[in-house]
Amino acid sequence: MGQESTSTALYSGTFERSLDAKNRVAIPSAWVSGEGEEFHVVPHPKERFLMVMRAEELGKWEQRFQESARLTPKEKRSAIRAFYASARAVSTDKQGRIVLAEPHCAWAQLAGDVIFIGSPGRIEIWSSENFAASEGTNNSALQAAAEEAGL
Repeated sequence: MGQESTSTALYSGTFERSLDAKNRVAIPSAWVSGEGEEFHVVPHPKERFLMVMRAEELGKWEQRFQESARLTPKEKRSAIRAFYASARAVSTDKQGRIVLAEPHCAWAQLAGDVIFIGSPGRIEIWSSENFAASEGTNNSALQAAAEEAGL
């Protein structure tokens, strides 16, 4: 995933990691190609996990806010402002680690063991406890979606 392109990056898999005392955590090696890769970390606005994405994906979220038919122009501006205000740019070090901001760790309840979840366009970082609590809902949603899709 180290090569940037105009298509959406696809991160797949689930990986267990440990957050160290300085809030450093290694991104799975399959998702980075080396030192100095840039990402943006944004707390999910409704759930207790962090979203890690490249700059082009961050811009897609702004576009989605702009295209929302349900929001007024003022609400769009406020949402975009809050989204970008909560984002932090990070770069990988030689070990593929990023440093997470303390407010982000507090929001997502991250300490010790964390879980990296892959998805289209972004990486999710969950506390082990929060991810375990969400697994039942996630599996039920997958089953319903699979049935709807004819799998």
